[in-house]
Amino acid sequence: MSPTGDNRQKIFLVKSVHTAVFFLFSASVGYILYSAIRGTHSWFLPLAIGAVLLEGLVLVANGWECPLTNMAKKWGDETGRVTDMFFPGWFVPHVFRTCTTLFLLGIAFLAVNYAVGRF
Repeated sequence: MSPTGDNRQKIFLVKSVHTAVFFLFSASVGYILYSAIRGTHSWFLPLAIGAVLLEGLVLVANGWECPLTNMAKKWGDETGRVTDMFFPGWFVPHVFRTCTTLFLLGIAFLAVNYAVGRF
């Protein structure tokens, strides 16, 4: 079933929102790594960690599927993928693994910094 014109706009909006959320969480992971490497932090660090953990909880609660995927399917996107429009195909399968690894590395470095008194 091909989406209608109105639904195509809704799908575009869902994919746009998903992309914005992706960039927000990527920036959060990047800031966590930056803070860990530099041994500095600001009020944004707990927010960044909390945002990434919240995203993880949402994914776990939804069976490791983004809720926006279900919305895209509801409006006629056959695959429900919200990443296929804005990201290259080779990148999409590695997003979760890459972001999770970088997040965990950042948390580990932050823990080491805390243990040695850099904070």
